[in-house]
Amino acid sequence: MARIEVIMPQMGESIAEGTIVKWHKKVGDTVTKDETILEISTDKVDSEIPSPVSGVLVQIVVEEQKTVPVRTVIAYIETAGAAASPAPPVAAAGSAVPGPAPVQHPAASAASVKAAGGRFYSPLVLSIARTEGVSMTELETIAGTGEGGRVTKKDLLVYVEARKSGGGVAKPAAGTVARGGGPGAGVGTPVDAPELRKRYPAPAHDILQMSNVLQKMAQHMVTSIQTSPHVAAVHEVDMTAIVKHRVENAAAFEQKEGIKLTFTPYIVDAVVKAIKKYPLVNSSVEGDKIIRKNFINLGIAVASESGLIVPVIKHAEEKNFLGFARAVNDLAVRTRAKKLTPEDIQGGTFTISNFGVFGTVIGTPIISQPQVAILGTGAIKKRVVVIGEAIAVRSMAFFTLSFDHRIVDGALGGMFLEEIVQSLQNFDASVKF
Repeated sequence: MARIEVIMPQMGESIAEGTIVKWHKKVGDTVTKDETILEISTDKVDSEIPSPVSGVLVQIVVEEQKTVPVRTVIAYIETAGAAASPAPPVAAAGSAVPGPAPVQHPAASAASVKAAGGRFYSPLVLSIARTEGVSMTELETIAGTGEGGRVTKKDLLVYVEARKSGGGVAKPAAGTVARGGGPGAGVGTPVDAPELRKRYPAPAHDILQMSNVLQKMAQHMVTSIQTSPHVAAVHEVDMTAIVKHRVENAAAFEQKEGIKLTFTPYIVDAVVKAIKKYPLVNSSVEGDKIIRKNFINLGIAVASESGLIVPVIKHAEEKNFLGFARAVNDLAVRTRAKKLTPEDIQGGTFTISNFGVFGTVIGTPIISQPQVAILGTGAIKKRVVVIGEAIAVRSMAFFTLSFDHRIVDGALGGMFLEEIVQSLQNFDASVKF
């Protein structure tokens, strides 16, 4: 038997500690290599951590909601067979390790996969599905009991047994409740707050502790409003040509690339072209100095279970439409699967927030510091509009540019936004993928 240390990973060079959000396994549970055993949170990103080996979880050293330095031993897994190579010496829980070798983030090799229906599946679930001959279409029908309604190993095995015995679609295992996912599902956990409870008695009120991500986002937004004088400009854009092109090419694109064709790559393409024409929008402010960036790192706001995350497409100026589509899909999948690294959410120079996906028509997004502008895109809806002297039904949307009035005035903001509008309205519909 070998006793293997599970260590708090270092999620980037600047990360010194991590908080254990939730243990997915309890002492005595059998774990499989690459199976998710816990979730951690840092001041940069939340991540699901897979087991480094197969075995039995014999000890949990650090409990949920505790924060410890990176490279601290947080649990032990006992494996069968010869002892593994000894891990670097680790101090007692809660203390740092003197001079250990860098530890690779164990989640790096365990990327989840998003199916066409929008659900995510862990490598372990996908491996079992392949072995048992369960198709992606079948996976979509299985009721998940994991976080956000995810299909767990147990859910899949119950389904497989039911299928072998001639049963129908598996229901959640007895004694479990499928939890709803979606934005806001994981922003807080119930806490005991006696002083607040006096003013907000149960059961009329729930008291939730903000997640780490939500706390950081709230602080970031307040700081942004205090730093930048926000001004918003709203332009209307006719998306009819884009909608038509997407409809005509969506099936072929998905068959060729294995990912869905969304509206986001079209918008990203137009934004990058506009930034190249008006580079001052791609700047930051340091005192009385303007730092204009000669590269474009485009942040894409993604709603996740733990809050709003803004992963970044690095050097977007070097990519074409296909590159944008692949990058957007990759970041969205890894954000919702909690597989982002701190580097994925750093260094943005301009941000796009697509609140239209929730049906919002017009919004005024808050600038992500130290950037000086952010584009908000509203829902695309068919409306009756006047074109010249004629009346027509077109697919219309409102785009909002929030900008820092210290260096971006109304003229520049308006011209930049109109450049995006014209690029989308004049899109070459003959382009094929």
